[in-house]
Amino acid sequence: MQKIVECVPNFSEGRNPDTVAAIVAAARTVSGVLVLDQEMDSDHHRAVVTLAGEPEAVGEAAVRCARVAREWIDLRVHQGAHPRVGATDVVPLIPISGVTMEECVGLAKRVSERIGRELGIPVFLYERAASHESRTNLEAIRKGGLEGLAGRMAADPAWAPDYGPGQLHPSAGATIVGARPALIAFNVNLATDNLEIAKAIAKVVRFSSGGLPCVKGLGVPLTTRGMVQVSMNLTNFEVTPIHVAFEAVRKEAEQRGTTVAGSEIIGLVPHAALLQASEYFLKVERFDPTQVLETRIEMALSKMTLDAPRQTLHGFLDAVAAGTPTPGGGSVAALAGSLAAALGLMACRVSRSTAGKAGPPGASPGDPSFEAEETRLDAIGQEFRSLIRADADAFEKVLAAYRMPKTDPVRAEAITASLERATDVPLRTATLASETVRLLKGLEARTKPSVSSDLRVGILMATACGAGGLANVEINMKTLNNHEFVGRVSRQVEEIKRILEEHKAL
Repeated sequence: MQKIVECVPNFSEGRNPDTVAAIVAAARTVSGVLVLDQEMDSDHHRAVVTLAGEPEAVGEAAVRCARVAREWIDLRVHQGAHPRVGATDVVPLIPISGVTMEECVGLAKRVSERIGRELGIPVFLYERAASHESRTNLEAIRKGGLEGLAGRMAADPAWAPDYGPGQLHPSAGATIVGARPALIAFNVNLATDNLEIAKAIAKVVRFSSGGLPCVKGLGVPLTTRGMVQVSMNLTNFEVTPIHVAFEAVRKEAEQRGTTVAGSEIIGLVPHAALLQASEYFLKVERFDPTQVLETRIEMALSKMTLDAPRQTLHGFLDAVAAGTPTPGGGSVAALAGSLAAALGLMACRVSRSTAGKAGPPGASPGDPSFEAEETRLDAIGQEFRSLIRADADAFEKVLAAYRMPKTDPVRAEAITASLERATDVPLRTATLASETVRLLKGLEARTKPSVSSDLRVGILMATACGAGGLANVEINMKTLNNHEFVGRVSRQVEEIKRILEEHKAL
């Protein structure tokens, strides 16, 4: 069984996308690490990134992300609703498969030692990795914020950090690292701007105040949205499922004269948790099936298959059949195009290498001058290969846009932009397919008769590529309201159809 650890580092940045992009880019530099998800919230002023992979690779990525956060985030000018003590505030490590909790504890200690030594940031261990019982709970370390932690570090030897210097980093504060089971970050938004109501409900539902077991909660303002939120961590969803927490908040809200405006899941969620909630109706604004943890891991592994320099056909077929949204028909169409171009290249090279040799009676000796066709078919084939991945990426951006909160003012623009990109990619695939058909048809009379059947297969593959690309274009255009864009694409579609029909490829 492959060893997989999940890491969900939280960063004190929710308003500057360039900072979050730099952090994510640092994670992507580590071979074998999958970036499964990234989210940022301006009211919380917080970003959450979800990573997964082999334990040591994930640990390396966590350290690299913390290094970027130290350089880009300054807590001295940070103002946000979410409690925090560090630029890289918390780094939880979660065993997913083939890894024990004890192994995650060991990894947490190695990551902490490096952050303390290499970055000069004090590190406190928590949850299963905690070195002191008083530090098991995250909120105990965060109590009083930066000032409270600094005071305890200065006054009480029991609050010396587990790793790193004995005082806070001037701009990056401290970092909390630990090992824990998977939890669900689940927020319920209320249709009121009264923060006291959210705080009162949070106090009722959280376990530390006598509420639901395995639930942590606090009330926070969502200033930009004119409402408040009960922000919860469900530390064991098998004890307190999502729907139980939701119903508890809803009932408490109704008793206080308000209603639930919506709910949201931050990051990813185990599949079993959704099965528990399947009989309940939750107003989850940002959920879609790709937020299932196991599903996103499969998607990311599929991407690795697509990116692998020695990718096998079996690997690609397994990725297509995996039951995830990508890779799908657009990627398969591009693959068909790349196969067509490869067959054209083969026909040219076989004919050139056998030019002048005797063949069957009446057979053409072959035309050795295929340089122009070879050059173009090689370039087309390379572009088709890039379109296999580009199509999957484009569709995932559509999914991400639809996951944005419906109250987000840029949501509609993001959806339109992603749909246009998801239309342009298969349109390019279809355009290249029509050119490939033309090239292969032109080669039929000039190449060796022995490759005629290969060229015919290539023409059929290019035809399938073109038809598949056009099918994706047309289905995306149905949801677009940009008349200028739709008009331009429609004209290109008609021209591609004309070429395919002219060469009897449709």
